Amino acid sequence: MRTAQNSEPPHDEGVFSRWTTRRWLRAGVFVTLAVLAVLGSLGGWAMWRTSQITSELVDRRSPALIEAMRVEQALVNQETGIRGYGLSGRPDFLQPYTQGVADEKRALRQLRPLVGDDARASADLAETEKLAGIWQQRIARPVSAASPQDAVKLATERTAQGKTAFDALRKALTRQQAHLQDERASATGDLHRAVTLRNWVFVVIAVVIALVAVLVFEGLRRGITGPLSRLGTDAREVAQGRFERSITGTGPADLRRLAADVESMRGRLLEELTFSEASRTLLDEQAADLKRSNTELEQFAYVASHDLQEPLRKVSSFTQLLQRRYGGQLDEKADQYIAFAVDGANRMQNLINDLLAFSRVGRQYNDHQRVDLEALLDRALDNLSVTVEETGAEITHDALPTVVGDPTQLGMLWQNLLSNAVKFRSPDRSPRIHVSASREDDTWHFAVSDNGIGIAPEFREKVFVLFQRLHTKDAYPGTGIGLAMCKKVVEFHGGRIRIDAGHEPGTRVAFTLPAADSAPAASQRKTQP
Repeated sequence: MRTAQNSEPPHDEGVFSRWTTRRWLRAGVFVTLAVLAVLGSLGGWAMWRTSQITSELVDRRSPALIEAMRVEQALVNQETGIRGYGLSGRPDFLQPYTQGVADEKRALRQLRPLVGDDARASADLAETEKLAGIWQQRIARPVSAASPQDAVKLATERTAQGKTAFDALRKALTRQQAHLQDERASATGDLHRAVTLRNWVFVVIAVVIALVAVLVFEGLRRGITGPLSRLGTDAREVAQGRFERSITGTGPADLRRLAADVESMRGRLLEELTFSEASRTLLDEQAADLKRSNTELEQFAYVASHDLQEPLRKVSSFTQLLQRRYGGQLDEKADQYIAFAVDGANRMQNLINDLLAFSRVGRQYNDHQRVDLEALLDRALDNLSVTVEETGAEITHDALPTVVGDPTQLGMLWQNLLSNAVKFRSPDRSPRIHVSASREDDTWHFAVSDNGIGIAPEFREKVFVLFQRLHTKDAYPGTGIGLAMCKKVVEFHGGRIRIDAGHEPGTRVAFTLPAADSAPAASQRKTQP
């Protein structure tokens, strides 16, 4: 008994050897997403850092330095206006001072929130405001509030004090701006470094993404497409006839299992092929024996139709001559023996003729064409017209179709079926025979029904056996080959024949034939005997 090979893949050591393609893909996707998440976080952090430093520089450091310079410019304008008014006593020289006071207030309102988070800048601003307040309290406000004559005198008296106070204010302003410039330069440096870091981060991200893409492609090639390609190549070679080629699986566990299943299938196919070759060899030997038997059967048929018929005709002729010449001249026993010889010779001749006709079915009569069964039935009725007239049989039939088959064999079929229906009639009633036809899908169903003596249930299969007789030759003549002939003709045309067990009284022989392309509509008409 042939058995299939084991389909389990070979066991490899190691945890990863049991991983399937789905598990490898899941792990690969998870690792790739993790790497991309880390890279995305780094890129986002680099962008956020660059944006933060840029905002610090643009929104705080540079505006703080600008506003500090505006404060200085406003104080210088105040000092210029006070000095001009103190020297000339002309009120119009106070216009720069008035404008400077307004500009100072506006610049300080902008500067204070910009340096609020920087302790050193806040300290510088506080010192600047303190020194500016001292100078304004001691010099600027008194001089600007005095009359032109008093302003000149007051300015002259406080020249040294004013110079000392404003110089201290200048130093404080210079120190403040220097600190702000340092912070702006530091922020600028931080921005350059952040931009450089951001650029390198994105370069690394691009390189890592390219590397991940290469690794994914290589992993798919090595783990999936490569093993599948090799498996497909091996399978195609096996499909082309190289059944001895072994299929070895590589890659993930499921692909190895698939390869093992294909290898098992290859082994089973190889076993089946070996068995088929042996069966074909045996079949060829049987075909040769059958061909030899057919040849011998043809030789026998030739001998039966020629060599046996001639001496049989001679025996039959001379026994008939003996019966005609000496009939009644000899004793009763002699006449009985002569009658036995004549009857035996005639029966042997009929038996040989029926055997020849049975052997020719499918061998000599094999001319398939479109056959009108209606015409064949009419021909069979013509051949049986004398018997039909003598028995008073009434034969009706449905409209019969056109089928594809051998007209000689199908004619023999109708002849035997109708002849049996008339022959095995009941002595109590006139024979009534009906031929029905109906189509189901691609098959025609026929039935020859009679009201004769019927067939016992135990003999419904035996009647199709060659030389199977249910009655003696004295009761019903014949060789017992008619229904066997019908069975051979129907099966040769691809149909089936049987005795309908549900028909009473009488017998119904039902058989099928494949349908041709078209068939006439069923209708019933009566054929007069």
